[in-house]
Amino acid sequence: MNCLICRQAEIVDGFTSITFERDEFKLVIKHVPAQICPNCGDALVDEDVTIRLMNEAEDASEQGMWDDVREY
Repeated sequence: MNCLICRQAEIVDGFTSITFERDEFKLVIKHVPAQICPNCGDALVDEDVTIRLMNEAEDASEQGMWDDVREY
């Protein structure tokens, strides 16, 4: 499948980092499996991975964390 953003390259399997920010809260999750465009760097994450990331960010926010970096 070609990249939806640049339409210049075939996307490949890889890993990316996802950052969540809200007010003073910041969470970075590293090594998230994604499909990445080698041309523009755009990353697409599957629905199941997205749901897991959103739940993890919500849990961290509810625990009162301000800054955190985690591995997927």
